[in-house]
Amino acid sequence: MACFGLFGNDKDMAASTYSGRESASEKASRKRREAHHRSARAADRQGQAWEDAERRRQDRRGRWGR
Repeated sequence: MACFGLFGNDKDMAASTYSGRESASEKASRKRREAHHRSARAADRQGQAWEDAERRRQDRRGRWGR
């Protein structure tokens, strides 16, 4: 009848076994956030590069296109 002592304390056992460790769902959500931040930074850089190129193009037209 020793197995009846195991029922009901699974959260306590897990808390002591996995204390300080990240759960799988927390890890997945952290990975999603990190991936979003990486893609947002890349999009920002791409937009800035386009803006710089567009400014250079307009400056060239303004100066020599008249």
